[in-house]
Amino acid sequence: MNRYPPIEPYEHGMLDVGDGQLVYWETCGNPDGKPAVVLHGGPGSGCTPNSRRLFDPAAYRIVLLDQRGAGRSTPHASDPAADLSVNTTEHLLGDLELLRGHLGVDRWLVFGSSWGSTLALAYAERHPERVTEIVLAAVTMTRPADVRWLAHDVGKFFPAEWARFRQGVPPADRDGDLVDAYARLLADPDAKVREQAARDWCDWEEAIVSLESGGVPNPRYADARFRMGFARTVTHYFWHAAWLDEDQLLRDAYRLAGIPGVLIHGRLDLGGPLVTAWELAQAWPGSELVVLDTAGHTTQLGDHVVTATDRFARRK
Repeated sequence: MNRYPPIEPYEHGMLDVGDGQLVYWETCGNPDGKPAVVLHGGPGSGCTPNSRRLFDPAAYRIVLLDQRGAGRSTPHASDPAADLSVNTTEHLLGDLELLRGHLGVDRWLVFGSSWGSTLALAYAERHPERVTEIVLAAVTMTRPADVRWLAHDVGKFFPAEWARFRQGVPPADRDGDLVDAYARLLADPDAKVREQAARDWCDWEEAIVSLESGGVPNPRYADARFRMGFARTVTHYFWHAAWLDEDQLLRDAYRLAGIPGVLIHGRLDLGGPLVTAWELAQAWPGSELVVLDTAGHTTQLGDHVVTATDRFARRK
């Protein structure tokens, strides 16, 4: 794969963002390079070392963070006592601005993948003056229809797996909103109920990308702490449609005019259909949509992200 060699952070820390929350951040690459911030997927998955490799370390000052409740940020969402009411899109947008100020960054390139692309769009539309370029992969907008697709409609491609997923909620909830039902199970006072719900949710997420992985399990789902934190966070955000108005990100895409952007999406992405990226490209003046005919939600995207960041590295 066309990625840069592994690197380690030259600086890291925990930023107090209020509400009892400490957000982990790190910087890699060139301290005097072009600033770029990485927004991970999930919500709730946390940043990974591989994301550092999407940027030329000689050209970029690469900023990664674990969003509230994820990765090394505390309190972790796997703790049933962790208050998810202070973990919303609005809170994450505020955290990004606090981190930008803390690091002394004036403007930065914003990269987001999957859920991170929703957050990147919300941030750039709120603060366009702080964004130099945008690179999005596996584009999502976390609209109610997008959430419905992921939790219900894509089951037409995986009927057996979706039947098991549906069986994981009480009979009275099986014909209703499964995201709502799982969010309630994950808040149950019984730890065994919570643990089974987290496992069932993550099994369903893994089933959706199983064609891409060749059925090889993702090792992160073997970690009970990760499963719980991820499932709690993602159902919390999906249940609330990320606290965004219907089609808000499309409606406000005009605010991105003048910001160069590359949207990278797989035609075979079952978790997030291509139409989402296509609609955004139509609404965003000057954006470029790269469609990968044989790619899905997680595969074959990295090389094209590197191509985009390499191009923007040379842009003043």
